[in-house]
Amino acid sequence: MADEQDTKHPEPAADAENKSAEPTASDSGEKPSDDNAARGSANPNARSFRLRSSGRRGGPRRRGDRAEIPEQSDYEEKTLEIRRVTRVTGGGKRMRFRALSVVGNRKGRVGFGMGKGVDVPGTTNKASTKARKSLITVPIVNETIPHEVRAKFGSADVLMKPAPKGTGVKAGGAVRQVLELAGVPNVSAKMLGSGNKVNNVKATFKALNALRTPVLAESQKKSEGSASHGQSAE
Repeated sequence: MADEQDTKHPEPAADAENKSAEPTASDSGEKPSDDNAARGSANPNARSFRLRSSGRRGGPRRRGDRAEIPEQSDYEEKTLEIRRVTRVTGGGKRMRFRALSVVGNRKGRVGFGMGKGVDVPGTTNKASTKARKSLITVPIVNETIPHEVRAKFGSADVLMKPAPKGTGVKAGGAVRQVLELAGVPNVSAKMLGSGNKVNNVKATFKALNALRTPVLAESQKKSEGSASHGQSAE
């Protein structure tokens, strides 16, 4: 029995030598497969989730998304007013912001817009987008407006008169900002009513829309005269 035990002892030593000769995971730079299996069993979807999240560059356009209008370099934008407004609902008070912006190229094109939102940057962007969508053309004759015009909106009352060369823009408040962005070199304007910026801007645009060049005014009179003559003949 003693001889048999002596002959069996060298076998583990040979196995130990063979194991030491085999490359270990640390020598080859590879992680043990047991760890990978453990990670896979703990979260089998971890690898696929990482691949999906890292490979996604974008997605289909969602409902409600709007294409942004490219900003034109020759247009200048001014934010005339940013106010914090409160709306009382059944659940309590709702705090939001309201912005009033005017956009113009100082060459006869100008527009205004109002936006509301929960933050200031988003509110101003909405106002600017609406202003670019509502551009109008202001007729300019001899570096001034063609004729005197007056318009009212709410409690605001705006009066505009032509001015000779070298006069500049004689106006105040929001009316001056609109006329400067419109590119009217010489004009005299006055606010006769309320000083509310929103109403004065709307009254100013109402007055600018009522302006007519001499050629356009003459053609409009002819069309109105022909229409009235036809009605009288009937």
